[in-house]
Amino acid sequence: MPQAANFNEAIVFDDGGGLLSPLTDLRAAFDVRTGASTTLERLSRGLALKVSALVVPPRLADLTRARHRTPVNPMLDPARDDAGTLLVNGRCVLPLPEIPALRPGQTLVEAFTGDVIAHRVGPRASAAAFLAAPATTGERLTLQQHVLLGRPWHVRTFRDRALNTDLIDIGTLSFDYKLPGLLVFGEAPLRIAPSAKLYPGTIMDLENGHIVIDEGAVIRPGCTIIGPAYIGKHTTVLDRALIKANTAIGPSCKVAGEIGGTIFQGMTNKAHDGHLGDAWIGEWSNLGAGTVNSNLLNTYGDVVCRALGPGGKAGMLERTGIQFLGCMIGDHVKTAIGTRIMTGAILGTGVMWASGRAAAGTVPPFAWVTDDAEPGAKSFRFDKFAEIAKTVMARRKASPEQAYLQALRELHSAAQLSG
Repeated sequence: MPQAANFNEAIVFDDGGGLLSPLTDLRAAFDVRTGASTTLERLSRGLALKVSALVVPPRLADLTRARHRTPVNPMLDPARDDAGTLLVNGRCVLPLPEIPALRPGQTLVEAFTGDVIAHRVGPRASAAAFLAAPATTGERLTLQQHVLLGRPWHVRTFRDRALNTDLIDIGTLSFDYKLPGLLVFGEAPLRIAPSAKLYPGTIMDLENGHIVIDEGAVIRPGCTIIGPAYIGKHTTVLDRALIKANTAIGPSCKVAGEIGGTIFQGMTNKAHDGHLGDAWIGEWSNLGAGTVNSNLLNTYGDVVCRALGPGGKAGMLERTGIQFLGCMIGDHVKTAIGTRIMTGAILGTGVMWASGRAAAGTVPPFAWVTDDAEPGAKSFRFDKFAEIAKTVMARRKASPEQAYLQALRELHSAAQLSG
């Protein structure tokens, strides 16, 4: 096959690099919502890629197949000539112009980590050979820019650039916003899908960025939305909510209160008052009434965090280089009413926080935290957890597939908790 015929064909791979739990506990790195879009959506759109295959760690293969029609972990022939095919790391958040500019045989690596960003397969070479040994193949070009997700807080690092890229692309859609009772000021584009419903009294502030309201979204009376912001498909913004700049809310969420600089993966509720800032929230979580978080230290210094390592154990303290950093909350997390979440907190998948103490530091997956138990001392029983998860998902007419439940069970088994 001529090389030119393959130049827009790409394989996006998740190399399993970094310590990204809980973001990647139940999804590939490229399926993490890192702005208005997932990383895969942004790369495909921004680089005009025809994605022919997705490669992920084995534990994520079935989950990824359930989300995509593209072949996942196909049997790649080491003897095949894939000349010109582009291999792109799914942890690369931004659609860099350096990626499609790669010539056959060249590899782009990140100076920050030395990890591969992308590779263009050379003549008489195969994609399989590179994926098997990415560090030893091709001419290496170094990018000084930090672009790969390596820790959960890097979603905050890349948030503004990713979101603005998405909103510019999505903003090319022909949405209409001539609606009665809508107060709009500022010059940035506003796009409202025809099927969205906005009640009178909604305020749209376009002075500093785009706003996109996607298909089926509902904006209740008295809401204020400040751009740049994205409200996802079939999401409801409840009465008098304040959605501040740099917020992206994924599909089928229900949100209220003050939310700023936060990304919701989707399918999650924060349906009551309370501040949530500079955070990332996974799917199927529920933040109880009055749940609030801090996103700035009293010292105004950079936040330090501990990433979740193997078995859900917290790693070493690391400087994030970020001054405004809230919390990172995994899938299926529940918080009690009045929960306080401290700056830089990470709550692992399946955490049940039912304590009057503040949630702080790194809380291991499936921790059952009450006033009688220290964080991480007791585990959410899996049978009880699965029963609640099924109930929560049924409220949105969804049910967990066997592969999904198995992935949750394996995460639970790996967690270093008692009980």
